[in-house]
Formats: sequence, structure tokens, C-alpha cells
Amino acid sequence: MLNGIIPLYKPRQMTSGACVYQLRKLLHEKKIGHTGTLDPDVDGVLVICVGQATKLVNYLLNSAKVYRGQASLGTATTTEDASGEVVAQKPVLKAIPQAEVLTALQELTGPLTQIPPLYSAVKVNGRHLYEYARAHEFVERPQREIEIYRLDLIKEPEYQAAEQIELLDFEVECSKGTYIRTLAVQLGEKLGFPAHMSQLTRIQGGGFQLAQTVTLAEIAAAMAEKRTDFLLPITQVFPDYPQVELTADAWTQVQNGRWLDLPKQTAPKLKLTWQGVTKAIYRRQDNYYYPELMLLKNDR
Repeated sequence: MLNGIIPLYKPRQMTSGACVYQLRKLLHEKKIGHTGTLDPDVDGVLVICVGQATKLVNYLLNSAKVYRGQASLGTATTTEDASGEVVAQKPVLKAIPQAEVLTALQELTGPLTQIPPLYSAVKVNGRHLYEYARAHEFVERPQREIEIYRLDLIKEPEYQAAEQIELLDFEVECSKGTYIRTLAVQLGEKLGFPAHMSQLTRIQGGGFQLAQTVTLAEIAAAMAEKRTDFLLPITQVFPDYPQVELTADAWTQVQNGRWLDLPKQTAPKLKLTWQGVTKAIYRRQDNYYYPELMLLKNDR
């Protein structure tokens, strides 16, 4: 049985579910999950959990993610990205001053309310929003509270006079549940134009960078050579947590899910190991540590 993490590069025109399906065939492992869906038109980091590491899926889902994207001002679409049908247009007759763009980005930084795209997997009354959209049925979409930690312009705005549109390239660090498509639309609203997301890449997720990713083709080649070096140990997810090697008595307490009194420790979270293997993540509260994540069966 394989256990570990794969920082996978998900290509465009492929669903996250299809990536998991391919990996199950390549690894001959059923217990595989991903830590945050990427739309088919989006490429980049898709963190995959294999075997016992699937316990980390919900934990990693809550981590911040970083994207590089492009908003196209002048046209809105049904899906809020480039794959949808045009539903609104307003020509951009002249270049938008960069100062106005920067002000709009600043106004969208911090706590933010979003309404998920109609073409999305969010469920209302047991049905996905995209099911309502395809059936041409009205449904009230729920608001969600997210947070934009950082939203930066990464190159000068590109005004295209012939098409009467303006392209804004940005980088955003955001909380779980953020729709970057919707953020592009909100940016357009701030600047007075319909807009959609014309390009998007996730460059960081679950603590892994784009440069650390491996492709499905590279994994297939490794498996053909009977190598699993693409599979990272579970401990890779918690590189900055102080490590505490448990005594035999403390290990027994951890197995029973008990709180620990560790007077020499002050860190908010600890990585607890037994015989050199990470077994649990404990969080500090009221001078004690309680179990936040249990990894008792992992062998890496």
C-alpha cells in the first residue's frame, strides 16, 4: 500500500476528477483524494493524497492558495471565464489608468463576500448550481464569506485598442472557497466594466509550489521503472511545526486521543512522532495540547 503526497501538475482541459482516476490506474491504489478542485480551464498545483495521507484532505483544503490570473475587461460570460457564452459587452474606449486599477485591487483585499458562479459545483437543495444552469432554472445562489490576503498587479495593464478590451494580470493569495472567476468579475465591477477571467494558474496549494509539481507522464514513467520517488512523505506537509518525540507513556495517551501536558513547549502546533514517524498534530490550548489531526497508521 502506498502512502504519501503528490504535488501534481494538472493540465488544462482535464478535470481534477480525471486526474484522480488516472492516478488510481497508475498506482493501483483506490484510496486517493485531491485537496481542492481546479476547473478544466485552470492548470497548476493539485495536491493529491494517497493511502493514509487521505486523512489530510480536509486539513489541506483549509490552507491558503495562490493563483496567477488574468481578467479581461469589456466582456462578461455565462461561466465567468473564457469558455462561456458572451452575455454582456461594454467597449473599453481608452486605457484605464493604472492608479485606478491598483485602487480597485486594494478595495478587493481583505474579507469579501462572493456569490458563486452559476456554473459551479456548489450545491443548493441537493443539486449543483451548474445543473440549474443547464436546465435554465432559476435558483438563488448563496453568498459566501472569503478572504483575499493579497491581490497584486504583476504587469502593466494591457489595453488592446482593436478589440476595445483591457487585460489585467494579477496574483492573488486567498482563503478556501474563493472563486477567482468571480473575483475577476468583481474587479471589472469596481472599474465599471463587464469582465471575465481569461486565464488562471494555481501556483501554490497545500504548501507546495508550482516548481515542485510532477506530471502524470512523469509518474507513469516512474511506475514503469518501479520507482515511487514522486511520492512525498506525509511529514512534508508540516515542515515548520516543532517536532516532539513521544515517550512510551505519551504515545499510549496519544493513541487514546488524550490531551498532553508538555510544559517545555510553547508553539501553537506540534508534530508528534513515535520512533521517528509522525503520528499526530497537536494544537495548544490553555497550556495543554489536544489532538488536531491523527495519523496513527501512516508508515512514512
